[in-house]
Amino acid sequence: MLEVAALFYGVIASFLMASVSRNKRESRGNPPIVTAFGWAMLSFSAAMGAMLIVYAAWLIVNGTAG
Repeated sequence: MLEVAALFYGVIASFLMASVSRNKRESRGNPPIVTAFGWAMLSFSAAMGAMLIVYAAWLIVNGTAG
């Protein structure tokens, strides 16, 4: 299941980056939905990164890492 989620995340991120890049190259603004999904992906990535750092610290403190 994790593989499917990672694939879905990668496809959405690639689509967003391609859309933003194309709009910038053509000197157009981004549609609101692209901006909203971009902020959502940014927020999800930051939250997941913070949770993984906390989890790694928890494992180190408990002595169960490695």
